[in-house]
Amino acid sequence: MAQPKEAPIDRLDVSAFTVPTSSPEADGTLAWSETTIVIVSVAAAGVEGLGYTYADTSTAALIEHRLRDLVLHKSALDSGALWMAMNVAVRNLGRLGICSMAIAAVDNALWDWKGRFLRLPLVKLLGQVRPAIPVYGSGGFTSYSNQELARQFGGWVSEGIRAVKMKIGSDPDADPGRVKAARESIGPGVKLFVDANGAYSRKQALEKAEQFRQFDVSWFEEPVSSDDLEGLRLLRDRAPAGMEIAAGEYGYDAYYFRRMLEAGAVDVLQADATRCAGVTGFLQADALCCAFGLPLSAHTAPSLHAHLCCATQRARNIEYFYDHVRIEQMFFDGAAKAEGGMLRPGLSGPGLGLALKHQDVEKYRVYGNVTHQSDLQRI
Repeated sequence: MAQPKEAPIDRLDVSAFTVPTSSPEADGTLAWSETTIVIVSVAAAGVEGLGYTYADTSTAALIEHRLRDLVLHKSALDSGALWMAMNVAVRNLGRLGICSMAIAAVDNALWDWKGRFLRLPLVKLLGQVRPAIPVYGSGGFTSYSNQELARQFGGWVSEGIRAVKMKIGSDPDADPGRVKAARESIGPGVKLFVDANGAYSRKQALEKAEQFRQFDVSWFEEPVSSDDLEGLRLLRDRAPAGMEIAAGEYGYDAYYFRRMLEAGAVDVLQADATRCAGVTGFLQADALCCAFGLPLSAHTAPSLHAHLCCATQRARNIEYFYDHVRIEQMFFDGAAKAEGGMLRPGLSGPGLGLALKHQDVEKYRVYGNVTHQSDLQRI
């Protein structure tokens, strides 16, 4: 049967859920005790698409009050036109930050809808490049003791994950000892990454890079602020051989990524489809990495990025972030789970292959109304 050429969106719902962390967490510049996930569902032609971002509840309010009326009654097939319209609509609010994350949640829902409508997994809809992609276990918060750090990293290694990342920067003097403890806990055959979240000054970061060399650190993320492109370039030029400089997780648009790449600031560009305006923005980041000949790494949100990284040319790995892995397993049937250190996008269902566990997550709701997917066609 021929598919319709138009599929008017007759409903867009948005909800936010706040989940306490399992223990206090901190990095080099911030401490937190909860994480909020904003979930969007769009309905058209009897099919529902689901998208999400990790953001504040104000992002959900922005979607409801600024973006929902913009996309209602428009064709869900025209995701490109809707993406451009949402970008124009937030011009006077400031395109970056919350606005970009709001667009991301809607755009991700539209791409999921399109996959479900066409009965294709998202990775197949985009054009699959590879069957699976490596992950690196990410956590190692500065609030952890060395024993907690070793326990978390040891668990990932026992699951077959061959790279782990720890947070540094809260106490620079203690960082070499923490990195040493991490290396001892994982042994010599596992890659060790560190992430300062921009906590160091340029000279501090250079000193730490030299200190971390003895522990075979191969990835130094945001040694200085990601806005300090000259500082990142300095670290990239002077870091020990074999130690890559990574940044980009706070990129919200293609202009940001282009400036970072033009400055020669990173060895690996990071992008996050829950921040950089969704699937559409993530594909733009990949195109820029193709143009500059650099690898792309996905920041967190593994259930979303499993599909995107297996359908993009320059993707290298996915951050298997402890909080997001935990939340996605709690919230979604079909959530991605690493096996042997690899993530494989689900091919048994269309779109992202996710279904919200309504009853399980209702206690975490802080914004929005209940949506029942059973009222719509589930393909």
